[in-house]
Amino acid sequence: MTETNHNPGASRLDALFAAPAAAVILAIVCNCLWGSAFPFIKMGYRLFAIDSADTASILCFAGVRFMLAAVLVWLCGLALNRRPLPMPKGRVLAQCCGLGLWQTALQYFFYYSAAAALTGAMGGILNSTQSFLGVILAHFVYGKADRMTRSKALGCVLGFGGVLVATLGDHGGGSAWGMIAMLTASVIFAFAGPWNKSVTQKADSFSVCCINLGVGGLALAVAGFAMGGRLAPQSAAGLPVLLFLAFISGAGYVLWALLMKNNPVSRIAVFGLLIPVITVLLSALLNGETLMDWRYLAALVLVCAGICLVNRRTAPSQTT
Repeated sequence: MTETNHNPGASRLDALFAAPAAAVILAIVCNCLWGSAFPFIKMGYRLFAIDSADTASILCFAGVRFMLAAVLVWLCGLALNRRPLPMPKGRVLAQCCGLGLWQTALQYFFYYSAAAALTGAMGGILNSTQSFLGVILAHFVYGKADRMTRSKALGCVLGFGGVLVATLGDHGGGSAWGMIAMLTASVIFAFAGPWNKSVTQKADSFSVCCINLGVGGLALAVAGFAMGGRLAPQSAAGLPVLLFLAFISGAGYVLWALLMKNNPVSRIAVFGLLIPVITVLLSALLNGETLMDWRYLAALVLVCAGICLVNRRTAPSQTT
């Protein structure tokens, strides 16, 4: 027997997130938040004096961020529901914990490794592959309910073409390992979409996000500190950056879970293509990275064209 949520507040949230116009706006907000993560992570590495080869400290940084995010999600759920979050039990709880180890711990092990080895622009463009992979995966998982169309297929081809253009030459401003790590993180994220959609049908969305972030963050932090990692901010700006990253995770995961729960996966996944645009712009603004590299600009054009094609509604055929 599955757990259901009969909370009126949750029902109102579901209705809001299912509304097409609201879903588009909230999907844009969610992915803009995630697009800002990569440049702020790189800024955090500088402020905490974390070297790209210091895997242990990288895991500590990621783990503490996600545990803080879990606390923020719990507090947000408490404020909205006016009572503590209803925690799932038994098999559903195990699924939430498994999702946390998969989506948060494993995905962000590769993501944070990539952040240390790639420029922000390159990382954001490679990370956009998660959107195309989500569209492709949805076709096989949900069949006719979320099927692949010619428009979606062409959009995916253009998007992957943008990734290929970005990687021309010197790995697009990063190492081969960084590219592999980011692509691996994107694959893990794409597979997390259907899993998250399934779990949030059985338990409160805020509870799922809280467990996801808390379990995954704890696993990363324990591994990092056990390996000898440390967190020592070298500037007063270090803690605010870490807290902002926690906010990005908490708000982003809640928005994403509710959007996935109440909409077709491909409709929401495609907005992830906004991530590289935000990442490139903020990387130039915050970290002094180049903006006018022809590879990045060409890749962004192809990626944005892909987002338009994948999200275009097919006109219904008319009979005479």
